[in-house]
Amino acid sequence: MPTASEDAALIAVTVDAIDPLDAAAGAAAEARQGVLTKPPGSLGRLEDLATRIAAITGQERPRLDERLIVVAAGDHGVVAQGVSPYPQAVTAQMVANFLRGGAAINVLARHARARVRVVDAGVATPLPPEVADDPELLRVGAGAGTADITQGPAMPRDAAERAVAAGIRLLDDERRVEGVDIVGCGEMGIGNTTSAASLIAAVTGRAAGEVTGRGTGADDETYARKVRAVEQAIEVNAPDPLDGIGLLAALGGHEIGVLAGVYLAAASMRVPAVMDGVISGAAALVAAAVEPRAAEYVIAAHRSAEPGHGAVLERLRLHPLLDLGMRLGEGSGAALGISLCVAACRLLDEMATFGEAGVDESDAAVPPEA
Repeated sequence: MPTASEDAALIAVTVDAIDPLDAAAGAAAEARQGVLTKPPGSLGRLEDLATRIAAITGQERPRLDERLIVVAAGDHGVVAQGVSPYPQAVTAQMVANFLRGGAAINVLARHARARVRVVDAGVATPLPPEVADDPELLRVGAGAGTADITQGPAMPRDAAERAVAAGIRLLDDERRVEGVDIVGCGEMGIGNTTSAASLIAAVTGRAAGEVTGRGTGADDETYARKVRAVEQAIEVNAPDPLDGIGLLAALGGHEIGVLAGVYLAAASMRVPAVMDGVISGAAALVAAAVEPRAAEYVIAAHRSAEPGHGAVLERLRLHPLLDLGMRLGEGSGAALGISLCVAACRLLDEMATFGEAGVDESDAAVPPEA
């Protein structure tokens, strides 16, 4: 296992490698949009999406052939406060479901032709025996979940750095072995909407009640406990909203840290990172606190029904592609977002220009002679 100093050094090197978006590639893509066989702007936000991906990748005509969805799973000590109607064992059971290919994310990933990498980022209970040694499961050595954030920090600072560094290494390994042109971020973990709400409240300054949702279907009593837990977590830990690693250590989950590392790595590699819902949104906030430029490489797949997600979108200045009332997590919205990203880029790349097709352009598109 890498040392704490190696983890910190990897994060620093990754942050240093994040450059501004490629304005020239974006401008070239926008110019090409103007000569494709369609009325200007007729593909709406798909045109803007492809142009943004061109600026992210540095390619005038990007191709998104190698698609990856990372599903990081971790448990949270805050469940001791009665914030979820589900037992903690469900995290391990759902990890098994992901590995068997039976979850919603597996179905949607197959639709998007994306591979799924499942990460044990700190699952507290044993996995079912039939998947415990599955070679497709990546373990990051984070231990059995976090501590109760209403009583103190979720984890030591070096554990937070370990989680972020694990996400960076994961994406680097995936790119070297199979290639990554676009990555989606998903998660699983009983109690993680409480951790996410705490992070969102700490970063945005919103009241706990504004950013805390019902998660997996909390009743009124459970929801009230959840809001109190968020309030207490912020009061007890008093995190610095500008210290990304400190935020994660105080309030986060190991799986949120892994996803934050994926966002940072994606930005350093010029790979579009597609954000799912409220937990992957909280991870994006952590990444942006570590390095603000990382947010430029994030694409919001959808607007979650969880109230905190709107605060994330506003903070990161992101406009979601979809609004379907989803709140499942797992990267389900990210998979749908990847499909739209692929479609947008294929339109940019594969459509004929007016000249190639022998189609007359609109007079409005032809500049008058001097």
